[in-house]
Amino acid sequence: MTDTATSKEEQLQDSFSLRSPDQQQAEEAANVAPASELSIDEINPLNPHLMRDNRYHDYFARLRAEDPVHFNELETSGRYWSITKYDDVRAVDGDWKNFSSSKGISLGPPVGTIPENNRLMSFIAMDPPDQTQQRNTVRSVAAPKNLRNIEPLIRERTGAVLDALPEGETFDWVETVSIELTTQMLATLFDFPFEDRALLTRWSDVVFAIPEPGGVVESMEEKRDEMINCVTYFERLWEERRENPGDDLVSMLVHGEATRDHPTLAHLGNLLLLIVGGNDTTRNTMTGSVYGMNKFPEQYAKLKADPELIPKMVPEIIRWQTPLPYMRRTVNDDLEFGGKHMKKDDQVLMWYVSANRDEAMFENADAIDIDRHNADRHLSFGYGIHFCMGSRLAEMQLRVLWEEILNRFENVETQDEPERVFSSFVKGYTHLPVQVTRK
Repeated sequence: MTDTATSKEEQLQDSFSLRSPDQQQAEEAANVAPASELSIDEINPLNPHLMRDNRYHDYFARLRAEDPVHFNELETSGRYWSITKYDDVRAVDGDWKNFSSSKGISLGPPVGTIPENNRLMSFIAMDPPDQTQQRNTVRSVAAPKNLRNIEPLIRERTGAVLDALPEGETFDWVETVSIELTTQMLATLFDFPFEDRALLTRWSDVVFAIPEPGGVVESMEEKRDEMINCVTYFERLWEERRENPGDDLVSMLVHGEATRDHPTLAHLGNLLLLIVGGNDTTRNTMTGSVYGMNKFPEQYAKLKADPELIPKMVPEIIRWQTPLPYMRRTVNDDLEFGGKHMKKDDQVLMWYVSANRDEAMFENADAIDIDRHNADRHLSFGYGIHFCMGSRLAEMQLRVLWEEILNRFENVETQDEPERVFSSFVKGYTHLPVQVTRK
């Protein structure tokens, strides 16, 4: 890479300088009313306060029942639709010819606002054939053979982290367990300097952070500067791997036929996709599993009595947690969907977090049921050509974690409600106080 720091700043300016729809909602609706007090036209599930305050369920229940293809419009994003029923979400996700990924995967400014060459790109924000070619560059990292080879390392590290936990003391599960395990895994996949692995967590947190006083970042300028630091760091790794390639994700991107000649923003987009996909989603599901088992103690008791249920518990926790609430598509041409007229360039939000609680698909959907017969039909990993490449790795990490938990602890008990991420795109936890009791 030959970009100077100045040109990087210019390239990233458009991607990280505009006020986002999330940010507009955060500013305008901190005291958003309960769903029951709003007319259906007033409901906008995008508000990040709903996720942080865990108040989104009634919003989506209203939409599923009354207006499952729901229209909103904001100054910062223009026209967009919320798709909330299971079958409708799956239909949109599986139809890339009508609903494109190439204009972005999270709600953003109206199409055309950001010049194409100054927009972060990744293969999840592409359509075939480009999407297929770039995805194939890195997909081998999650091949069954590689997963079998890496499981002993995951188990060893998981055991070491759990063995170091204090007994009889309250500690933060997010920081001590979930972040540590996922960051170690990411560092391994990238062959990233282990002593700097905390940077991966930091960059993952920054990508979708909404600027606020005392938040992950306090301004869009700070966010942009952190991304410049990220790409500068990886540029050094890219140059190293050009000369000395390995089996890591950086080497795969640098030498892949479809990615080796990419400009800075294209590389950064793919790297951030892999960082967020391997960090945010897995760490929040790890935390959500502990929180969920404590919310449904009869299920926790059933699991402790029969650890053979862990493989059934894993997809059910992923359904219940749904670490990424939605993904966006963009309408290619005017069309009718769900009885509504969508216009070319309208943005469409597929709310996985709602589809996974659709009672038409999942009976008693708000509850965890580790015997649920169709838990693996969840949409947390998406559907169709963008189905999560790392799904099996995420499932394995969660399975190994709970196998090692049940081997060691009589109980992992939450001490208070968790603190949650301020975002409508990431459904996660910033703190979860727990205590452990060893066997």
